[in-house]
Amino acid sequence: MPDQPNILVIMSDEHGPMWSSAYGHPFVQTPNMERIAESGATFDAAYCNSPLCVPSRLSFMTGRYVSNCEGWDNAKPLPSDVPTWPYMLRSLGYDSALSGKMHLIGPDRLHGFQSQLAYDPHGGGSAEDETARRLGLSTGGRHPIYLWEDGIPTTDEPWPSVKEARAGSGPMIEADDAIEAEALRYLRDPARLERPWALCVGFVAPHFPFIVPEPYFSMYYPEHADLPSNPPGHIENLPAAARRLRQSFNFDGYTEGEIRKARAAYYGLITYLDDKIGRLLDTLDDLGMEENTVIVHSSDHGESLGEHGLWRKMNFYEHSARVPLQIAWPGVIRGGQRFGGAVSLVDATATILDMAGMDEESASIMSMDGVSLLPQMTGGASVERDEAFSEHLAHGTDRPRAMAREGNWKLCYSHGDPPDIELYNLDTDPGEFDNLASDAEYDPVRERLMAKVMDVWGDADELELRIKVSQRSRLMIRDVLGEEAIF
Repeated sequence: MPDQPNILVIMSDEHGPMWSSAYGHPFVQTPNMERIAESGATFDAAYCNSPLCVPSRLSFMTGRYVSNCEGWDNAKPLPSDVPTWPYMLRSLGYDSALSGKMHLIGPDRLHGFQSQLAYDPHGGGSAEDETARRLGLSTGGRHPIYLWEDGIPTTDEPWPSVKEARAGSGPMIEADDAIEAEALRYLRDPARLERPWALCVGFVAPHFPFIVPEPYFSMYYPEHADLPSNPPGHIENLPAAARRLRQSFNFDGYTEGEIRKARAAYYGLITYLDDKIGRLLDTLDDLGMEENTVIVHSSDHGESLGEHGLWRKMNFYEHSARVPLQIAWPGVIRGGQRFGGAVSLVDATATILDMAGMDEESASIMSMDGVSLLPQMTGGASVERDEAFSEHLAHGTDRPRAMAREGNWKLCYSHGDPPDIELYNLDTDPGEFDNLASDAEYDPVRERLMAKVMDVWGDADELELRIKVSQRSRLMIRDVLGEEAIF
């Protein structure tokens, strides 16, 4: 294998992979994701480790499950002494840079990256940030902290982003354009020839607002402005976890026309993102760096897009919890490979460090929960990875939630008395409409997957207590510091 390849990580935001031609969608155009598929490996059952921005990204940065890195919610910073893959790559001699979003909150906005090339409009940044000033963007606000002990909040007004969908531009589009420009500038810098580099390009698209410039909106509206695939009566009989999430955000009150327009704009944002991926790939080709550059393409979570009566994320249905995962390394990973076994982003973290040459001693420092997928992609593994674990420990629920996926089975667990359990056979029920958790025939499957959840959590009551104490303590600190609080 080549020594220390360059590494380009492309991470989008809120992209469900089923909405892309690279994953078989009939009309959402993603030709550049198809390019990556042709040159490398694509994982058809990859999952985020939390269907929420900050927890998912902190898990990816550390290679640890959310409950093991304590990145509970969007207002919980990662401590600066926790090792991350950018730190480890720097210890191996890499230059490591971030362009755009990684949603790093709190006093440490880099966590091992040597530089932030472009403003992260969700994570905030310095008031002196040149890109932020040029775009007229704020430096980001603090995320609310919700107390589980107060129960699920209720709002009278429907979540507004569906009604706002349209053709146009705005701060998020302008931010993504700047993120792309700074990433291309970094790649073209002659300094990239001096030592191996690792660049993480964090785009906002296709995250809401559902506003996308032309020609991307008209690519899908009105011809491909479709509706969610919800069977009659399904919304009225949702599992308890989905009902709590609908209550928290109020996903009712949309017209059919508004839903169609929002979905079309989301599809346009995906193709807008794909074009940016293409220009990154073209630049590597132009510079002659494609042969020794690893490409890792993924997202932090998906988007429900009206399926199961839900929007946004924060649930374990496939549209929310599944993410694209594509890895290419010319000359090492054979192109055109597809893997169907379950994997997750902590495995992507372990794979990045394995490709960079991390040894066992360094791996013990990282203490990762994932396993490297490199042997599988190069034919050196006898068994395909087929295990994924995800958690939701933030708002939109009032209790710890977890998902365990293995083979064709997915279990979703909500801790409580009594607990809520969902069990789906994704081979026979890919839409996740038939909950088999109470069917005695599948007791062995349910018990096996529940054991996997508890293997990670240990004492679920103790985990719930830790989260509630963290919520109260952070609110107390905010009350004391007021506007000086930085998380």
